[in-house]
Amino acid sequence: FTSGFIILEFATTLPELFVGINSALTNNRSLSLGNIIGSNIADLTLVLGIVILAGRGIKIKSKVIRKDSFYMLLIAALPIFLMLDHTLSRLDGAILLIVFIVYIFKMNKERKKFGKIINHATVYKMFNNIALFIFSIILLLLSSNFVVKFGVNLAHDLNVPLILIGLFLIALGTSIPELVLGIRSALTGHKELSIGNLVGAVAINSTLVLGITALIKPILTHYTIFITSAFFMLGACLLFLLFVHFDKKITIKQGLILLLFY
Repeated sequence: FTSGFIILEFATTLPELFVGINSALTNNRSLSLGNIIGSNIADLTLVLGIVILAGRGIKIKSKVIRKDSFYMLLIAALPIFLMLDHTLSRLDGAILLIVFIVYIFKMNKERKKFGKIINHATVYKMFNNIALFIFSIILLLLSSNFVVKFGVNLAHDLNVPLILIGLFLIALGTSIPELVLGIRSALTGHKELSIGNLVGAVAINSTLVLGITALIKPILTHYTIFITSAFFMLGACLLFLLFVHFDKKITIKQGLILLLFY
């Protein structure tokens, strides 16, 4: 159950990771920064709002998810603090990766408290799943090249900062895995799984993805747009935190509020 949860969280952040690596290698790092902030905002507002409407509200029974939502807020704020000097350096990237390792270790420790019966798959089904997973990763890697290339071209054509393209356009595309998983989880009666995955996705985006991108090449960007969008991201995290902690459920009305916030 623990391995599955971590694999799901990691898998749904692969689009952001591949876009980040390609952005760094092609010297378009601000595209990745915009993508991460935009994806985090979209995950906690647009995606979560749609999932809540699909599931007709979500009850938060797990104390772990409520605790993780607080850690998520702190982790999402860390890159903003590190960017106060207007640069996310290689040292900052290393700090983010260390935080990611600590987060995964902590999450693995907490998830062991859960018990879950697992239906063991046949060898054929296991290898089939692994093959499909690897094939999908290759497709993601190839498509990320086109995403970065045409994202840069679009920014030039519209004469706008690259970070804006990442914030609004690319972020929507890279948030689709979370949306699909969230809707499927809500419709099959595993609503809390979708919430846990979104919390984990925001944490992994803010640490692993930004950390690797910054390690390849330090990130510089349009600071005013960054700080404005970053505060919107923190606002989305805080709104989510309040809903989860005080109501212990997210209602349809609150789902609509999240959509309007987006």
